[in-house]
Amino acid sequence: MNFKPAVAVIGGGSFGTVLANIVAHNGFPVRLWLRDEMLAQEMRNTRINSRYVPGLELHQNLEIMTDLSACISDADTVLFSVPSKAFRGVLEQAKGFINPQQYLVTTAKGIEPDTFLLMSQVLEVYFPNNPVGVISGPNLAKEVAAKQLTGTVIASDHEGLRRQVQDILQCHFFRVYASNDRYGTELGGALKNIYAIAAGLSAALGMGENTRSMLLTRSLAEMSRLAVHMGANPMTFLGLAGVGDLIVTCMSPLSRNYRVGYALGQGKGLDQAVAELGEVAEGVNTLALVKEKADQLQVNMPLVDGLYALVYEGEDASTVAKALMDRDQNSDVEFVLKRS
Repeated sequence: MNFKPAVAVIGGGSFGTVLANIVAHNGFPVRLWLRDEMLAQEMRNTRINSRYVPGLELHQNLEIMTDLSACISDADTVLFSVPSKAFRGVLEQAKGFINPQQYLVTTAKGIEPDTFLLMSQVLEVYFPNNPVGVISGPNLAKEVAAKQLTGTVIASDHEGLRRQVQDILQCHFFRVYASNDRYGTELGGALKNIYAIAAGLSAALGMGENTRSMLLTRSLAEMSRLAVHMGANPMTFLGLAGVGDLIVTCMSPLSRNYRVGYALGQGKGLDQAVAELGEVAEGVNTLALVKEKADQLQVNMPLVDGLYALVYEGEDASTVAKALMDRDQNSDVEFVLKRS
């Protein structure tokens, strides 16, 4: 009889629920933890997560739990699928239940404000002896729930972790590709939110397909420029976690970051844009962090500079767009031409 590793998924939002359901359908023991007991009981009774993925029927073998210790204790792999702003709080609760043999994987896309740490690095702060990995890519949860063909990346320098995550998640509609560049994979997932603001802005200004194409490729150049300066592999940005995630985020009008950019392009201020959205888009906070880091490291990021002037300094959108076109000419493909 083949050994089947047990899996714990921490976080009952849309992506966590979808991943846990895939694991269950693949025949692995899996528990899904969420903090809301009322929602958990409803999910047990109806086999539906009505709050986050109402169209997905949950597998009968997916165990829904609110006891974090019981959820984690017997797991071989623990997937943390909680928002970056809640990440440390959850780790504080979990730190007494993790053992050094467990594989720890994060799906959260964000940068911690005070430290500029990515979520896998925060995992290492709490659990320095555990193998750590990152899942990232163009993964809209509703499309995965609908079994639309999707690719993702599991990045880790631990081969056993990469193989195990591929085993528990890969199926006919969800393809899991491996990488050993954890930092680049995760940084791509955080940075792309900034450029979705630029995509919404360009749409509101009536810019055409040529502009959108240029914007996407120059965004990719900026992302990889900063990431490589911080130790990532530039080739990572040619894959799903780089250009793949960038495309899906910048081309979806439903993206919160896109909608903020669109509102700014219509002449609305940041406060009004956020009020209409109902919450702050991740890219708004990430923009300020990346602007500070790029200035500190003296990395040339003209799109970040322009968006920062628009979002935080009240610069006119058309003025920012013109200023971006007037910037010094640069090489086309990053890292091909040497800088003089």
